[in-house]
Amino acid sequence: MRPITCVLVANRGEIARRVFRTARALGLTTVAVYSDADADSPHVAEADTAVRLPGTASVDTYLRADLLVRAAVAAGADAVHPGYGFLSENAAFARAVLDAGLTWIGPAPEVIEQMGSKIESKRLVAAAGVPVLSEVDNPTAADLPLLVKASAGGGGRGMRVVRDLAELAGELEAARSEALSAFGDATVFCEPYLETGRHIEVQIMADQHGTVWAVGERECSIQRRHQKVVEEAPSPLVERTEGMRDRLFAAAKAAAGAVGYTGAGTVEFLADETGRFYFLEMNTRLQVEHPVTESTTGLDLVALQFSVAEGARLPIEPPPSRGHAIEVRLYAEDPANDWRPQTGTLHRFEIPTDGVRVDSGVETGSVVGVHYDPMLAKVIAWAVDRSTAARVLAGALTRARIHGVRTNRDLLVRVLRHPTFLAGDTDTAFLTRHDLTAPLLDAEPPAALAAALADAAANRVAARVLGRLPSGWRNVVSQPQTKVIGDHTVRYLLGRDGWLGDGVRLVEATPDLVRLAVDGVVRRFEVGRAPGWSFVDTSAGSVAFEVPERFPDPAARVPAGSLLAPMPGTVVRVAAAVGDRVDAGQVLLWLEAMKMEHRVVAPIAGVVAELPVAAGDQVDVGRVLAVVRAESAGEPDQAVADERGGSIPADTAVRRHTEQAERDRDEPGPSVRDAGARIGPVGDESVLGEPVEGS
Repeated sequence: MRPITCVLVANRGEIARRVFRTARALGLTTVAVYSDADADSPHVAEADTAVRLPGTASVDTYLRADLLVRAAVAAGADAVHPGYGFLSENAAFARAVLDAGLTWIGPAPEVIEQMGSKIESKRLVAAAGVPVLSEVDNPTAADLPLLVKASAGGGGRGMRVVRDLAELAGELEAARSEALSAFGDATVFCEPYLETGRHIEVQIMADQHGTVWAVGERECSIQRRHQKVVEEAPSPLVERTEGMRDRLFAAAKAAAGAVGYTGAGTVEFLADETGRFYFLEMNTRLQVEHPVTESTTGLDLVALQFSVAEGARLPIEPPPSRGHAIEVRLYAEDPANDWRPQTGTLHRFEIPTDGVRVDSGVETGSVVGVHYDPMLAKVIAWAVDRSTAARVLAGALTRARIHGVRTNRDLLVRVLRHPTFLAGDTDTAFLTRHDLTAPLLDAEPPAALAAALADAAANRVAARVLGRLPSGWRNVVSQPQTKVIGDHTVRYLLGRDGWLGDGVRLVEATPDLVRLAVDGVVRRFEVGRAPGWSFVDTSAGSVAFEVPERFPDPAARVPAGSLLAPMPGTVVRVAAAVGDRVDAGQVLLWLEAMKMEHRVVAPIAGVVAELPVAAGDQVDVGRVLAVVRAESAGEPDQAVADERGGSIPADTAVRRHTEQAERDRDEPGPSVRDAGARIGPVGDESVLGEPVEGS
């Protein structure tokens, strides 16, 4: 045995923190590496030692094997843990670590090389008797639909579905470009695409003495863009299919045995409802979803990785599984807007840990940038049965307080509570068949009212003159207080006994908490604020309201028809030129952000009037990427970008902000116990309560 005393984790974020947690428990010294974009990341602060990797792009930092090995030697590490992603499945990196005299926590470089290529790994496991999907070399119409896959890829990157042969060449080019950017290898191949199926995988753990464990299976069928969103152990399909688990475990062990595998790994399969399955790939590393296996077995898979790397023997059999565990991946993305990644500051990030495990790479105050994957955290629940685990996990997510960026939290809750999911009838097309992108809590009038009352209370706390006076106090009540909150205009009038209108009474209003009695039921609203935003959290869910600027920046003025960058990123390709006639939906350019390529398309049929960017340009959020004008249109009116990234006519925007400024100027804001209110959408006279005279 070669004892490990100090480990460098050649990764970032959540997985680095996860490995550090076990390393500390084992008494090991920890070393972090970080790019300039990650200088303030929690994983850096938690390590005993940290080494800077100059730059922000992955290719200059976390994908530089030479810099990582140099950092390990300089920090006095005697082992390197690769985590997942980046160089975790790079044979050349593993060799460089070993050549430097360090312990590599993973399988041998030769094994990584064999199983890291999806093309080569299929050949090897097929020879060992494992069923595979055959590769399609010269596709014809009869082979459709096809799936283009990156040979060295993972995580849905470098994958494209082709249903029309005319699209094949373009999709191959796009897949190669994305694969080269993400993995440094542009090799792609085609295989039959199964519209529906079950994604089942088996956790492998093998020592250097010939013992191979199949440590339970996981089901990861609920996916978006070929990336896993919900994972669980055990698989509902395997549980109800006689003999399937034994066949899966035998196939997984055969795949591991074909290459003399050591360490932690995962053998992935695509299965149908009858229990037939086909080998997809083998991941020669720890998986993102490993916590569900840990939860059902009681094992610490990272501790076992250290133990195997030191040369220890595994027991003959792994411990039995018990209960059920479900994991969800919390992403900074907008599911209702084509899963677009989101960036910004997390002004609040709190997930209750009662009954759940949270593995996170961020915390309150963290900045979500464009350079890396948008996953914020993994949230895992274990229970004696599947329905209880789903209920506990959904409850924890509902009570989470996440302010600053949009996330897929509400979609995850809807999945966990969906009857089809609870029945175990899930497959890879689940999110295609079921539209679950609606928010849990609508931007309803009571939440907007709570936001207005809390904001007014905050104004009173900050007031330098007569701060103890009730908000809007007058000797003679005349006009209601008015505030624009998101798409709502809230009007409230101070009255007696806390009544706000029919069935609504104010119980308490502070800058952070508002309690309203609605039809006799007291509802609690926690309120947080950030520049331009108000966040309202309740037991039923959360909602974010945009709050208009009092004085809009004239620099935000852009031409009508402008396409604005939805996030910071890099323009990787441009497919149009000024003067081109384009159809609605036609791709104008591709923007790379968060390791994915995003298409920017023409919103209308027309002519490209402006194209102020070129391939290779770095752009900030809100940057004008192109201007498309309808051919029949005259000179466009100027427009002002609103907070959602769209545009509205200039006179409308100025009028709206001016009216709000005038209202705010005269509004002291309530630190109230007694108030009256009226609320409805902007421009709508529907109200909560009776009409207020003079409103």
